[in-house]
Amino acid sequence: MRLPLTFVMAASTSLAMALPLAAQDRSLNFGIGIGAVGQRAYPGADDYDGSADLKFTFGNLTWGNVDIGAGIGNVPANGVSLGGALRVIGSRKVDDNPELAGLSDIDTAVELGLGLTFQQTHWRAFGEVRQGFGGHDGVAGTLGADVIFRPTDRWTVTAGPRLNLGDSEYAGTYFGVTGAEALGSNFNAFDADGGVLGAGVEIGATYRIDKDWSVEGLLSYEKLLNDAADSPITQIGSENQLSLRIGLSRAFTLNF
Repeated sequence: MRLPLTFVMAASTSLAMALPLAAQDRSLNFGIGIGAVGQRAYPGADDYDGSADLKFTFGNLTWGNVDIGAGIGNVPANGVSLGGALRVIGSRKVDDNPELAGLSDIDTAVELGLGLTFQQTHWRAFGEVRQGFGGHDGVAGTLGADVIFRPTDRWTVTAGPRLNLGDSEYAGTYFGVTGAEALGSNFNAFDADGGVLGAGVEIGATYRIDKDWSVEGLLSYEKLLNDAADSPITQIGSENQLSLRIGLSRAFTLNF
């Protein structure tokens, strides 16, 4: 996890050296949210698990002549934009899921990457690619699109399809069964290949209480596909993956 931090610090230092000192009006706008999430206990599971959820949202970075992002709560400008991508996948422990006896535990994974968005007033399309750290070392990605409704100046509602992808390293971690695991469990060995692993839909709603505070809800459904669906882990679980998140978020602006 030190590598991404080092990269950010190096990039910031280089940018500071490249800009005239007098022009460096610097600020960072972001949102931090806390909430509750209910979702499958692990990818391919049948049982649900509830937990607290922490969310970070990038709003805007201003550094001299550089101005990136619309800011939390503002309507993004139309056009193409580049941003960060983050996803956290919880751990998978046999002690918590006895049906997986004989399989290896998987630690919590943090996926970091980049996303590209084409934004219009009433819709958007995006794609992102993320590198895994911790629980898996693979590469995952998401393609999606949303229609955007703003019935009032406080409400924003989005809805649209999602396509989730992963390489063989990612698929093997969550849906594969090694030969050694097969010998010590009730599962047959399974070599999970990467590719399109799931498709579904996501519906989100945000209500802005004031310029800083907002309430957020997110409902997501995914149907596992290809080797993610054919995995013996999913066969004793479910191809249908549903999650619900409700949380409270606050916007912050740091001047430095």
